Amino acid sequence: MPAGFSRLARRTEDPAISWLMHSALARPKLISLAAGFTDNDSLPLEHTRALLNQLLRSRKAGRSALQYGSTQGDPALRRLTARRIERMDGRSGEASTDAERMIITHGSQQMLYMLTEALCDAGDIVLVEDPSYFVYLAILQSHGVQARGIAMEPDGVSIDALRARLELLRRSGDLPRVKLLYVVSYFQNPTGITTSLEKKKAILALLRKYERAAGHPIYLLEDAAYRKLRFAGKDIPSALSVDRRRDRVLYVGTYSKPFATGARVGFGILPEPVFTAVCRIKGNHDFGTSHLLQQLMARALSSGRYDRHLAELRKRYAHKASIMREAIRKHFPLEVQWEMPRGGLYFWARLPSRVSAAPGSRVFETALANDVLYVPGELCYADDPTRPKPVHEMRISFGSASERNIREGIRRLGQVLHQELTH
Repeated sequence: MPAGFSRLARRTEDPAISWLMHSALARPKLISLAAGFTDNDSLPLEHTRALLNQLLRSRKAGRSALQYGSTQGDPALRRLTARRIERMDGRSGEASTDAERMIITHGSQQMLYMLTEALCDAGDIVLVEDPSYFVYLAILQSHGVQARGIAMEPDGVSIDALRARLELLRRSGDLPRVKLLYVVSYFQNPTGITTSLEKKKAILALLRKYERAAGHPIYLLEDAAYRKLRFAGKDIPSALSVDRRRDRVLYVGTYSKPFATGARVGFGILPEPVFTAVCRIKGNHDFGTSHLLQQLMARALSSGRYDRHLAELRKRYAHKASIMREAIRKHFPLEVQWEMPRGGLYFWARLPSRVSAAPGSRVFETALANDVLYVPGELCYADDPTRPKPVHEMRISFGSASERNIREGIRRLGQVLHQELTH
């Protein structure tokens, strides 16, 4: 970046997701099991057409939808969203408060970006799952924020590892720079792990314990982007249900993945004073999220079309996940470790530690030469100097690939892995 640009512009690197998405779109023969596109054939075309026709037939409603809305977001959409989260959590009497503390955004990604702007300066520290959502890691990197990884267990971050990290930071005098812990709590991107309610309780208790030494609140940022894409097991209440004071959880969700990724509508439920800070930042970003898209989502929710679509989408992803599972069983070497997800869009595969799947590795380059693409697991680990990045893992998505391409892509990838493991 030439002189004259801001420090943020000079720091910001080309996000890995941009290259992965471009590759999927630019190479027609490439089977992409990488970028987390949603299932194209299940996009709600008929539902959306009917809802928009209904909306635009009314002069009053149509003109309102085509006009600016408020910075915070459409009140009806906020109420509908808050009631749904309250029902999922098994709570009662809090929906109106949640609606007042909610901001509608252009996808959950914008909320993650604005929260980072509101809470973090260059040199601050954010604790993240190890591994974590690599697009959020890129946001932290561009803001000069240091990410520190917390080891994962089958039900979320290790409480022992979190405690040890916080204590180490306290002893080094760096705890005042810690602003939040970021978790993708449902069917985590990339591992598929869901954080248990017990872990959420323990995380909040531990963060509160270290706040006095930090000198400020340490927030739990709960990214629930995949919560509605559950196709097996029971739902788990959010951290909102255990934050009794309602002052430490930043809850972020989206309608992009469960409805339509082209309709970029997300939201966040935030405590004060974070709510006010983010609302002001949002006003500077765009005055408010597209009112037309908000009206579309409000009508989808109130009409029942959203729920009908979501039920079909869950069945679709369950079916595609089972196809990928059977293909992996058939084609992957037995040395590769993986588990069947209960929701979301991804399988997480671990090769023997001696085998690299990183960008530029023989596995990655051979797979690309055979027109199949995955996300190298290395991209999902923060630049944390306290441990080397693992390079023997990969994220494989069944979201956008057709059933035929899932089978063929896994066959090609399995062939590459067999060749490498016998090399």
